[in-house]
Amino acid sequence: MTLRHLLFPGAEVDLPVERRALVLNQNYEPLNVCSARRAFVLVYYGKAEVVERIEGGLHGIDHAYDLPSVIRLQYQVRRPRPQVRLTRREIFARDLGCCQYCGRTGPELTLDHVLPRHRGGPHEWENLVAACRACNHRKGGRTPAEARMKLLRQPSKPSATPAALFGHYLDGYAEWRPFIPGWAPRAGALALEGAAAS
Repeated sequence: MTLRHLLFPGAEVDLPVERRALVLNQNYEPLNVCSARRAFVLVYYGKAEVVERIEGGLHGIDHAYDLPSVIRLQYQVRRPRPQVRLTRREIFARDLGCCQYCGRTGPELTLDHVLPRHRGGPHEWENLVAACRACNHRKGGRTPAEARMKLLRQPSKPSATPAALFGHYLDGYAEWRPFIPGWAPRAGALALEGAAAS
C-alpha cells in the first residue's frame, strides 16, 4: 500500500515531491531539511507537529490538504555539532555573492584558489574565494600579491550557524525565516559589508 492510499483511501492525491520542509528539534532549533512527503508522514504518525503550512498544497479528487512546510519533532534529538560543507554554493554564500577582488556581483562568479593548486594550494575554506571571471583570468596562476591584486577580506571557514546551513533555501521558502536565527536579507548583508569596509 502506498502513502497516498494509506492517507487518502480511494483518492488520487498529487504529492509534490520536490517541495521541502524544515525540521525543527523539540526546542525549535533547526535540525535539517526533508521532503514534504517525509514531513507529512512524520506528522501523520504523531512524531512531529506542523508549525507552518502551505494551504492546499496536497490536492485530492475533491479536496485540498495543507502541506507541512515547517515541522517540530515531538522529542529532543541529540546530534553532533553540524559542519558547513565545503561546496561552491557555500563559498559563494560566505562571500555574499561578490568577487573578493573587485566586489562585483553577478551570476558569472567562479571559484579561485588564492594560492594556486599547481603550487600546492589546498582546496580548503582558507584558500578559496569567489571571483568574477575577469579577476580570475587576470590573476591566473599567480598569488594575489604577484598579480598586484588585493583580497577584500581573508577567507575563513564559516561557523555552522543556522543561517549558514539553511539560508540558501530562504529564497524559495520565505515562511522559514522566523526559524533561522542569524538570517538577514542578502541586500541588508551586502549593505552591512559595504559599511564595514568604508
